Amino acid sequence: MRNETIRLNGTTYSRSNLEQLYFIAEPQDSWRNAIYHFLQNWFDNSDFIPAQTSGSTGKPKNIQLSKQSMMNSARMTNQFFGLNAESVGLLCMPASYIAGKMMLVRALVSGFNLITVKPSANPFKGLNVPIDFTAITPYQLSHSAESLLTKQVGKIIVGGSPVTSKYEHLSVDIPAELYETYGMTETCSHIALRRFNGKDKSDCFTILEGVSIRQDERDCLAIKAPHLLKEEIQTNDMVELVGENSFRWLGRADSAINSGGIKIHPEQVEKKLEGIIPSSYFISSIPDDVLENKVVLVIESENYTLQQELELKAAFEKRLSKYELPRQIFYLPRFIYSSGNKVLRKETLENCK
Repeated sequence: MRNETIRLNGTTYSRSNLEQLYFIAEPQDSWRNAIYHFLQNWFDNSDFIPAQTSGSTGKPKNIQLSKQSMMNSARMTNQFFGLNAESVGLLCMPASYIAGKMMLVRALVSGFNLITVKPSANPFKGLNVPIDFTAITPYQLSHSAESLLTKQVGKIIVGGSPVTSKYEHLSVDIPAELYETYGMTETCSHIALRRFNGKDKSDCFTILEGVSIRQDERDCLAIKAPHLLKEEIQTNDMVELVGENSFRWLGRADSAINSGGIKIHPEQVEKKLEGIIPSSYFISSIPDDVLENKVVLVIESENYTLQQELELKAAFEKRLSKYELPRQIFYLPRFIYSSGNKVLRKETLENCK
């Protein structure tokens, strides 16, 4: 049975008074009108919600998400975090994206009060009420870390891009419980979580109830979640299984580099380099006559001086194995980004000379 009411900022809305949420003076796609349009879709007679994939591995695709699957996902999250009608949530991401949509569905399912604020780099800055649960991006975490030291926030899920060791270091003293999410639009948000601060910090993702996982012949993750999707989901994420219910993420199979017969995961190398390079960067490869593919580093910056590059290479040798060391460094003033603000590696690499 579909939930027909939602509490936003202390006011209960349903089909009958939904029009009160529409702001005539604002653009159709403003953050507040995005909430209205989503709820308008939710309360109609269809069984699906239109959504768009992130575009991180290609062009964003329009898909249809089952409202029943979205409710099942919301119940799974609410149960994990102990959220109920007495809880208070915070919506600080656009309702035009899956993360924002699912915060609304969690409130619909549990009946908790959902505080809505304009999406910003630091949504906690002017917040003066205790919050039990919210969802943010790593970008928001980096700008909110100081505010979160003093705010009453219980549990936070962080998704949209990987939580690197830089974010983990930022979060050491934050009293809120912070969890990295693993999932995709097709699974209606996350199917696994990893605590990355506090005494229960882990380097493994733990799957939620109703989900099962296995590895395929490439060591990539396959997911069964019948309450979300009828068919098994085959990913390109290479993982190490840790028991039946946990896994350690290694990187994307389509980004793994075979260099001289050694398999190198760019994501793992990038993690080792954190704190050395002040601007954005990524590890990739280009064809090589001897190694088949050679490891390269691409930095979003003007060219380094010879001295800066020598210092950089000296730092690499302390952190990387001989197989992981970049054989060449490229500098670009600006990377190419997707509409979701993710670096498009292939397209960016094509601009390297």
